[in-house]
Amino acid sequence: MVDAYRLVWPLLRLIEPETAHRLSVAALKAGLVPSPKGFDDPILEVDLCGLTVPNPVGLAAGFDKDAEVADRMLAQGFGFVEVGTVTPRPQGGNPRPRLFRLEADRAVINRFGFNNQGLEAVRRRLAERRRLGRPGIVGANVGPNKDSPDPAADCAAGVGAFAGLADYLVINVSSPNTPGLRDLQGRRALEALLATALAARAETGAAPPLLVKIAPDLALEDLRDIAEAALAAGIDGLIATNTTVERPAGLVGRHRGETGGLSGRPLFEPSTAVLADLYRLTEGRLPLIGVGGISSGADAYAKIRAGASLVQLYTALVYAGPRLVGRINRDLAGRLRADGFSSVAEAVGSGGR
Repeated sequence: MVDAYRLVWPLLRLIEPETAHRLSVAALKAGLVPSPKGFDDPILEVDLCGLTVPNPVGLAAGFDKDAEVADRMLAQGFGFVEVGTVTPRPQGGNPRPRLFRLEADRAVINRFGFNNQGLEAVRRRLAERRRLGRPGIVGANVGPNKDSPDPAADCAAGVGAFAGLADYLVINVSSPNTPGLRDLQGRRALEALLATALAARAETGAAPPLLVKIAPDLALEDLRDIAEAALAAGIDGLIATNTTVERPAGLVGRHRGETGGLSGRPLFEPSTAVLADLYRLTEGRLPLIGVGGISSGADAYAKIRAGASLVQLYTALVYAGPRLVGRINRDLAGRLRADGFSSVAEAVGSGGR
């Protein structure tokens, strides 16, 4: 079957990146993006934190900020979809332009600044999805408003709003585009944040898994503090990693000097190193989701072998289109079998054994 995205990409690449993204979301909402034939293989199923995930490849937060096309993206073959980041109040984000393609590097730089429609708009969409009983795992990623006097309270508000509606929750303390946000990764600040968030979840009477998304730009001692705080608090997992403020040597895209978070292929190695460190620091006791630079089955497999139980991607879709998901899953299933594994879970962390 012809991959329609390969026909459309030459046109999309001529359009300003954020506009192209909005057009893609509009096309998905209108049902104009065909769903590929599903790829189901029992070797890819993952049971994690009470959730049964049909395959380990998820859509990272950032693509569907306002929960407009979660089910459409599940239909593209993702095992799970994460919406957001959502803030309590609607937020316009940073001035445009704020999204830049580095095509030759298969990378993107963004400085969106948590632009979203706010908790209430996303809550309504997730509530309607729950009312209709739509299948598939959808998580919600939350964060504070830029001008919030109490970022921890903002995160707790997001946890409370979505605890009964999302299949899992993520607190984003790692975007480089909200001033001061990454300070919440410090030991004391993180401990206080997690206590507040867990209390907010408990008040709802619901108990979806709660995870924290961290940055790649952390020293080993910082990672040790995060691992210890996460284990002590009893949260359900960590996501490693968000975008990086570093600019690896060798970038050639003309926008490489833009301010913001870099994602895509250049992020693969540093994010995977952080993932492997976290797996060692937590001794495999805390579920990890690996994200950063995945564009192939080999990349997904490397994240799993480094310690990820699930993986996520986003930037690679810009260059390869949604059929990439099926190709990754097919290749991943083959790699697992070739190495003698009968499940994803058996391969988790095997790269360090």
